[in-house]
Amino acid sequence: MKRGGSGGLVYSTESGRMCPQCRQPVAQCQCHAASRAAPAGDGLARVSRETKGRGGKSVTLVRGLALAPDALAALGKQLRTACGSGGTVKDGVIEVQGDHCDRIIDALTKQGHRAKRAGG
Repeated sequence: MKRGGSGGLVYSTESGRMCPQCRQPVAQCQCHAASRAAPAGDGLARVSRETKGRGGKSVTLVRGLALAPDALAALGKQLRTACGSGGTVKDGVIEVQGDHCDRIIDALTKQGHRAKRAGG
C-alpha cells in the first residue's frame, strides 16, 4: 500500500484507487455519489439573451434544467448543432453564441422539456 503526502490512503493492492475523503474504493465511494445525485434546477428551462461583459456580442443562455452534467453537455451540443453556432456549458448554464431564443425554445419543447423565455 502507498500513502500520499496528506496522510490518506491513495491506492490499495486489493481494491485499487481509494477516495481521499471517505477512504473507500472509488467504485464504492459515497461522498461523490451524493454530490452527483441531485442536480440543481426546477425543471423549467429559462431561455434568455445576454450581451453584458461580452463586448456587445449576444449570447443565448439556458438556465434551470435539472440534468446531470454529462446530460447537460449532450443537450448543449444538440442545441448548438440545431442553431448552427458555437457555445459552451458553464456551471449548469448552457451558452449558445448568438440570438437563438426561439429556436432553442422550440428544440427544448420537442425534446419534452418545459421552456419559457426569460428577460426582455
